[in-house]
Amino acid sequence: MSLITTLARMEAAGDGHARPGATVRHRHLAERPLVLVPLTTAGEAGAPLGALVGTDREAPRLLVVAQPRDRDLRFAFLADLADAMLPYFEAYGDDVEAAERSEADPETGKKVKVEVELCADAPQLLVPSAAGVEYVRLLGRSMRFRRTAEQDPDTPYPAPPRVPLLGRWLTHIGERARVPGSSLLLAMTQVLARHWTTGQSNLEDQHLGALLAWIDPPPGTTGAEAALRAELARGADGLLTTPPAGPATDPAFDNRRLAPAIARYDAARAEVLDAARGRFEGDPGAGTVPPEASGAGSARARQHAAHEALRAAEREVRELVASQLRPTWDAVWHGVDLLRALPEGGRVADRWKRDRWSYTAHRDRVRAGEPPQPKRDDAVTAAQKLSARETAQAQLDAQEALDDPLVMAGRRLAGEAFAGEVSEVLMTYTEAKVPRPRPLLTIRTEDRPYLEEHAKVYRALADGRTQTGEFVAYEPGALVVRVTGGMGRGKTPEPGSVPDKGDRVCWTLFEHAPRGGPELPDPEHTPWTHGGPPVASGAGAGGADTGDSGPAPVRAFEPAAAAVAPVAALAADQPDPVTSEDFL
Repeated sequence: MSLITTLARMEAAGDGHARPGATVRHRHLAERPLVLVPLTTAGEAGAPLGALVGTDREAPRLLVVAQPRDRDLRFAFLADLADAMLPYFEAYGDDVEAAERSEADPETGKKVKVEVELCADAPQLLVPSAAGVEYVRLLGRSMRFRRTAEQDPDTPYPAPPRVPLLGRWLTHIGERARVPGSSLLLAMTQVLARHWTTGQSNLEDQHLGALLAWIDPPPGTTGAEAALRAELARGADGLLTTPPAGPATDPAFDNRRLAPAIARYDAARAEVLDAARGRFEGDPGAGTVPPEASGAGSARARQHAAHEALRAAEREVRELVASQLRPTWDAVWHGVDLLRALPEGGRVADRWKRDRWSYTAHRDRVRAGEPPQPKRDDAVTAAQKLSARETAQAQLDAQEALDDPLVMAGRRLAGEAFAGEVSEVLMTYTEAKVPRPRPLLTIRTEDRPYLEEHAKVYRALADGRTQTGEFVAYEPGALVVRVTGGMGRGKTPEPGSVPDKGDRVCWTLFEHAPRGGPELPDPEHTPWTHGGPPVASGAGAGGADTGDSGPAPVRAFEPAAAAVAPVAALAADQPDPVTSEDFL
């Protein structure tokens, strides 16, 4: 936590109102986002209970699993979820624009620019909290390897046709959410907490109702008071007045309302099954009662009553689930309204373009009929992902500071940047055969950055370029910086590239466009020390389909490759051996 964030949190705690954490919006917000509010069953990870999903805040689609332990009902829920979400994900795939991308020439290996398709826009999924992001990733993992009856007629429990495809999309956006600055999948609590600072802890900020109470409290109350009510207030029935944002539910709701309602649903469904066999409560014996004994009309009436009771029980479960989902649904859209009131940061569009590239690439993989994402990445892919995320984090930190004076103030307090007024400009030149301008700037500032002699510093120019410089010396109340780049190639600097006396400037110690590390080898060239090349489908890394035709050949100078890599990969999927210490 930066010093300026700590100060803002203390001020918010002092007067009971959230403080701005940013002056601009640092995440892309789509004009028509898809909102998903999921609920799961207590005690069983990933068992869906219900969801509200849609792009219309006034007309969400309610999906409910009346008995989450029923496999058929869960598959029906996933099929309905696929019907609700897939058209939205696929709607952006055909509107494209021409774009250039650097690719390696297959003959020379040199980078050349080629013209490719880039989707003009991309979908955006909003969930209430970080737990919702994890649930989306869990759903994708549980769905993308399901087999349908069309794919495998002998599969014992075939999934509905579009369920595996939805799993692939959810896996992709779930993985993309791990890239700092990505906006394909956003948790409302994380985005709001980035732009507002409350007087509570980061953990308490994960409660959407409490977070919104700090940011936009009801009239006549403070954010602290409203947040306390949102967290703890219960009605006469003992239930929370502000339900949790999911996917977990309130235990009091589970025990007092949901469990009895599901029990009534189970009893009603058992009654329907009994009615289909002709057994009813009060009939003599447990066997089938012939129509002559009880009357065909009476049997039909009892069947009708059993079905009515089942529909009523299902309706009760749906209403209960909706009562827990609708407040969170409204809270997510309230957060959207608050975020829309902030102007978008200048570099947000660049990060969204990278999201569009990611969406386009996954669209191409799906349309090409490629297999689902593997259960576990190979060594090279995992290293590439880690490197890309580290680079994206550094770029995000730099871009947010350049877009937002409040964020830059935090970097200045941390000694990572300095700003001030140019008090003197001294034009000097290099001593090379062709002299180049190297003006010296004296900047009066109260900032105290952590600088050593000849340390590199950077400044953002009005045209988007980055100007480089180096620190020369400290002076009383001032810093001296030599400008080393961003002035053009002539003997005289380009107009506007060198600040004039009296100009306000801001220099940073961090790069504005940090680059990644060295290139990694192709997956098929993974050394045996890192697991060797990816193995074929059904072996090695969790049985995931890696797209290879078979195991990699073993080289004569790698005698351990055949033994180490497969054994390590298979051992990774085996449970830990049971020892005597596992028993009391």
